Amino acid sequence: MASSLIQSDFKISSGLQEQAKVVSKKKAWRDLDLGLTVHPIRKDIIPLKDDAAIKNAVRNLLVTNAYERPFQPSLGANLKGFLFEPGDAITRINIKNRVSQTLKRHEPRIAVNSVDVIDRSEDNAYQINVSYTIKEYDTQENVQIILRRLK
Repeated sequence: MASSLIQSDFKISSGLQEQAKVVSKKKAWRDLDLGLTVHPIRKDIIPLKDDAAIKNAVRNLLVTNAYERPFQPSLGANLKGFLFEPGDAITRINIKNRVSQTLKRHEPRIAVNSVDVIDRSEDNAYQINVSYTIKEYDTQENVQIILRRLK
């Protein structure tokens, strides 16, 4: 019986067979901090890690317009065009759908839980609240973006 066992699956000690524990290592996600925060000792830019990196990627996707990134014309949510539409329920639904589609298409590390669009017409703006779950870490995060039209 012991000859058919695979050494990596079982640990054989003093005639007893114990199941070996399998520990998986989570991927470490890193992203460039656009705030360009400098490390005090190394004098290098501090990268964003794990949850903060994914949050930064979600925020960048939502504020990017079409054709802003070279060689990736379809990347981005292209939300600024909605600022010149009437401030009604149809526009809010279109913003919500665009945000959901963009994150589903371009950010496979997350699962979107909810997208809330709040009309702040007194400020000529929309407030977008996105709640999502990071698949690998099984943690829930929120991103808030304010789309504002300047005069």
